[in-house]
Amino acid sequence: MKKIAVAISGASGAIYAKLLLDKLILLKEQVAELSIAMSDNAPFVWQTEIGGEGYKNYNARYFSTKDFTAPFASGSAQYDALIIVPCSMGTLGRIASGVSNDLITRGADVILKERKKLILVLRDTPYNLVHIRNMETVTLAGGVICPASPSFYSNPKTIEDAALTVVNRVIDLVGLKHESYRWGGM
Repeated sequence: MKKIAVAISGASGAIYAKLLLDKLILLKEQVAELSIAMSDNAPFVWQTEIGGEGYKNYNARYFSTKDFTAPFASGSAQYDALIIVPCSMGTLGRIASGVSNDLITRGADVILKERKKLILVLRDTPYNLVHIRNMETVTLAGGVICPASPSFYSNPKTIEDAALTVVNRVIDLVGLKHESYRWGGM
């Protein structure tokens, strides 16, 4: 059983957050606690890209990005992972610089200092040198950079199928057991 926090930044790519949350709900027997924090701009992006307010309907604990009393803002809560999906380059930069100005960046700081799993699903493209250096800094600190780059060897038929290839990789990185396409697998 894992304690997992999902932070949703205002970057484009709300589909990744939605599919990840959908999958985590399906894997509830492996998730002891699920917490969600959304940046101020994330609901607007969700509504623009997906429509509706489905982000409000998950069986999870919701926290404002201004709420530093959220459990994953402290190492004593023993969260196993923080997944920032999608992760904006601004969020990446603040994490790489050690700026903990909201719950998302504070949570990332805590996860890194506790040597737990920080997964940043970057959606922006192309990268400039500042982005690359920030990715290097976070990687050296123990974070995992998981660009939202779908794979195609499973022959995805829809946009959701393609996006799910990224989400499945994130689920693997967290260490949850699930069914997905495996190269050379059965």
